[in-house]
Amino acid sequence: MKNIYKIREDFPILNKKINGTDLVYFDNAATSQTPKQVIQKIVDYYEQYNSNIHRGLHSLSTDATNQYELSRKIIQKHFGIKNNHEVIFTSGTTHGINIVSSGLESQINSSDELIVSEMEHHSNIVPWQILCEKTDAKLKVIPINKEGSLDIDTFKTMLNKNVKFVSINHVSNSLGTINPIEEIIELAHKNNSKVLLDGAQGAAHFKINLSEINVDYYVASAHKLCGPTGVGFLYGKSELLEALPSYQGGGEMISSVTFKKTEYADLPYKFEAGTPNISGVIGFGAAIDYMNDIGFDNIESYEQELLKYATDRLKEISGIKIYGNPGNKISVISFNLSNHHPSDIGSILDQFGIAVRTGQHCTQPVMDYYNIPGTVRVSLSFYNTKSEIDLFIDALEKASNMLG
Repeated sequence: MKNIYKIREDFPILNKKINGTDLVYFDNAATSQTPKQVIQKIVDYYEQYNSNIHRGLHSLSTDATNQYELSRKIIQKHFGIKNNHEVIFTSGTTHGINIVSSGLESQINSSDELIVSEMEHHSNIVPWQILCEKTDAKLKVIPINKEGSLDIDTFKTMLNKNVKFVSINHVSNSLGTINPIEEIIELAHKNNSKVLLDGAQGAAHFKINLSEINVDYYVASAHKLCGPTGVGFLYGKSELLEALPSYQGGGEMISSVTFKKTEYADLPYKFEAGTPNISGVIGFGAAIDYMNDIGFDNIESYEQELLKYATDRLKEISGIKIYGNPGNKISVISFNLSNHHPSDIGSILDQFGIAVRTGQHCTQPVMDYYNIPGTVRVSLSFYNTKSEIDLFIDALEKASNMLG
């Protein structure tokens, strides 16, 4: 890992003052910060070749198209995807899940079963509930244990000939748990079940080769990976994407339109209707390049170092209870302090310039499992420091004293 303070110079927002104190940004699981290299790439688009793509023969359109498609190639290479056309640009993880869940409606019937886990983000629960409501299929849930890990033995008993689909997160956004996705995929495939992997949290912390793990679908968002908001991608195996109907109708996703019949374009454009988030896609590619320049091995090892340090410091404080203590987790810590409401803690920390997330983190079933209203969540990134953790601990102790 190169000098952390040199890396921090790439992030202009880290110089911001909150209530007269330096910003300490510990809400990276919600949205990571954006380096100036990515910001400049977006600025370059608007200043130098702002144009629509795939439709014009003039120079600006050609430049914009080339940069847009370059990002597709960058993502293909980074995620170990075999075919360029298997990368579908979306508005984010939620959009990608909905493309798949809505597209499966004609392939699912009342005798079928779908499986999610108890630790899923709402965006990986609600679309499948909607699909089940439309088809009368059954939604089954893999339970978690007190440590915040999935009960894989129970998952094995849930698999039967009726289970057509398993949708699982790689990493829990509220607990930090890294799920055994290789085992889950292998078990599901032996059962002839397809698998969608929600990579929203995992993709920011380590590299994953989608061809090697043989997952059927994968979704992720740029804004978790130092990229802009409003853009992400869906990966799917070619034959599976071809079998799904188009998600939206409009320009770009067609090859021929008459009032008698419309014929749709080939992959990936079949799922990319209308003018896309061109600058966002270009910024997404730049963000992947930026993180690869730092090195994901370096990122992963440094974040694990921060995780251990922050966990040890938190345990020094009386009344701390940490939720999610699996053997394998990313740099996310969810906790509560004594009987204080997490929102009260978060509000006081903000007065000291420290940004954390409080609440249910779009994982209400997890909070229901632990019988709590929510947690304070600290999510650390490769541009955070141990000195920031020390500032956080000092502020947390002050918050505890203020609340009594």
